[in-house]
Amino acid sequence: MIERRPLASLGSFQNDWLNAKHYFSFDQCRDSSRMGLGRLPVWNDAEIAPGTGSNPHPHQGMEIVIYIRSGAITHQDSLGNVGRPEAGDVQVMHAGAGIDHAEYNKEAIATRLF
Repeated sequence: MIERRPLASLGSFQNDWLNAKHYFSFDQCRDSSRMGLGRLPVWNDAEIAPGTGSNPHPHQGMEIVIYIRSGAITHQDSLGNVGRPEAGDVQVMHAGAGIDHAEYNKEAIATRLF
């Protein structure tokens, strides 16, 4: 089934570094009719402001797939791994128990990603 959803109809979250739209029920945007798609619980359309990002935080038992639409994002984890996918790249991370990760836009332009 294909469903057309205007961007304005999506759940949203915005703070000083992140502007995100949620295709499925997520975080503060609760919608019991949109609880993911099978094993895909979250799909966000996000923009990360230049020179900002998220400090280290945990996830548990998740596979995180990121497609960079423009800009680049630098990921660091508590094991010392660092990655910098840029526009057109896909990054896949396994977020297991006990590992924190951080994501930063170290670029001079906003980074857009799914």
